[in-house]
Amino acid sequence: MGLLLGRPDPNTPKTLVVTDVFPLPIEGFETRVIADDGDVINHMIALGESLETTRKEKFMGWYHSHPFDVGIHSHCFLSQTDISTQLQWQRAEDPHGNPFLAIVVDPLRSLAKGHPELKAFRAYPPEYTNPIPNQCPDGSIIHEEQLRLEKWGSCSSAYYELEVEYFMSTGARNVLSLLNRNFLWMRALGSSAMCEKEARGRYPERVEKVAKKISKLDPQSGSGGGGGGDGPGGMMMGSHHRGRSKATSSSGSGGAGGGTTASLEEKMGNKPPSSAEGGSSGIPKEENGSDELGKACQEVVEITTEKLVGNIAQMTKKDLFSHVASS
Repeated sequence: MGLLLGRPDPNTPKTLVVTDVFPLPIEGFETRVIADDGDVINHMIALGESLETTRKEKFMGWYHSHPFDVGIHSHCFLSQTDISTQLQWQRAEDPHGNPFLAIVVDPLRSLAKGHPELKAFRAYPPEYTNPIPNQCPDGSIIHEEQLRLEKWGSCSSAYYELEVEYFMSTGARNVLSLLNRNFLWMRALGSSAMCEKEARGRYPERVEKVAKKISKLDPQSGSGGGGGGDGPGGMMMGSHHRGRSKATSSSGSGGAGGGTTASLEEKMGNKPPSSAEGGSSGIPKEENGSDELGKACQEVVEITTEKLVGNIAQMTKKDLFSHVASS
């Protein structure tokens, strides 16, 4: 958990630009973090005083992570505790022209996918009632309560998502280009995500989890000579405005600041008519919750694809390096 440093964009005031992040010495638990400790508060005060003399930006948001098991859906959502924290910040900062932002990171999914998995949110005022039933924070409509709970938590109607966009300053882009050309290209050739220690350790757990799901849905999968369904053999087969807000968040080296940057643009307005209409929201069948087996099969496809892509990459690297060595 930590704080975001940034400012509203002077050209588009409803765009929030995050230029840096500062972690806090906070102890985290499975369902909550302890942020009201005296040492933490003193650290925040000292950090704020230091930045007042060295930076033009100010604190304009906070971030934390949800390190849960990798599944079909991202674990980037706000819990009830998160919403309470976000509302406290918004009440304290919004009246002073400093719209406060919440960013949630899914670190394990980021590791598995090879790219940052994060989302930005703001909470609705407690008195606000969404006029569109079953609307999710991203503006989509999911009628099945269980699926809505899996994707957005138990308070899906109390907050909304902001679109995220990444950008870099010219200086940061030049530095990254030099690093990629001179050094980081070796990382792409010398390693594969599936061979990382964390990915290898989690792979059997993911296989066993989806195999159990399938065996529960299909009683026949537990019988026969395939070794049962419990092991790998079973897998053979907005802001405070009413209405949706739009935002863009960016991450880069931050140029002179050297940190992460994010731009978040809030646009007032009603949700597009296409997603406000009930059954034609464009959500796949399994996301509507009508096919549990389809969701389990989607997990199988996801795991298998990662494995196949990793194996192909390893074989390609082996042939490439063998050819170079022989020549």
